[in-house]
Amino acid sequence: MKPRLLRSALSAFVGASLLVGPMAMQADARPGQGGSMGSRGSHTWSAPPVTRTTPYSTAPMDRSITPRTAPTPGFGAPQMAAPFARPMGYPNRHPFLTGLAGGFLGAGLFGMLSGHGFMGGMHSFFSLLGLLLQIGLVVMFVMWLLRRFGRGTTGSNGFGMGTPRGSMPGAAPSPTAPAGGGTPVQITTADYQSFQQTLMDIQTAWNQQNIPAMQQMATPEMVSYFNEQLATLASQGARNVVSDVRFLQGDLAEAWRENGMDYASVAMRYSLIDLTTNATGQVVDGSSTTPVTITEVWTFVRPSRGGRWLLSAIQQAR
Repeated sequence: MKPRLLRSALSAFVGASLLVGPMAMQADARPGQGGSMGSRGSHTWSAPPVTRTTPYSTAPMDRSITPRTAPTPGFGAPQMAAPFARPMGYPNRHPFLTGLAGGFLGAGLFGMLSGHGFMGGMHSFFSLLGLLLQIGLVVMFVMWLLRRFGRGTTGSNGFGMGTPRGSMPGAAPSPTAPAGGGTPVQITTADYQSFQQTLMDIQTAWNQQNIPAMQQMATPEMVSYFNEQLATLASQGARNVVSDVRFLQGDLAEAWRENGMDYASVAMRYSLIDLTTNATGQVVDGSSTTPVTITEVWTFVRPSRGGRWLLSAIQQAR
């Protein structure tokens, strides 16, 4: 008799867990689940400027791989971890110069000084003349490289200082200077279209639980958060489906360049159907007919030399 009662009680507990477990989740089950997470370079721990879409303050980051770093005296803003979780190296040096010229000087000049340069094998007075000639050639070559490739490394070439040529519906002009430091970056109509499309595509990938697709649209840090959220839903026997996603309004909060990467923080308001069901298909949160309106700041990042914008942070607007 007792074993039968124990089995009945266990069955009742499991059934209740399936029904109640998903209800213990927060109401927002969409990508990001209503939290603020990710990285914005050196701007990670500072709030994006307000916009017409987000006229009030934005929630600070709840989760980020970027450490809180105090400013170094005499060096301005702190250096933060990149959203790809790898050090960026020496930001003011051109990669071509650090690679080719560094190797040229390290190997070539060392070889010259040790008597194995272009004119290696010569000795006495002619060897000394040859060494001086080779050093002069190296200096001239390096100066040519600096003139040819070094101009675009300081971020002071004047590009990206004006307003954007195009904007999202209701967008405000591009700020003349980022609030958190860095070189201003101009955002084009094509960029705004990319931001809006990424918003839609990430919702689709979330519905399909398609992590490889998300890896093409977001930084590894953001993909790890999405993957963790989907895994938590699955462990609770729940599934979240978003549909009827409609972009309503958006404008640029700030855009800047640092450490060879371009960043753009964009305030976006959109609506969607946010529905969560349990393992039996019963609706435990949300509505299949009533949409919810969301206002968030999405930050995107890409290499300054060009490439696809990737989502690197989501912050909730207050």
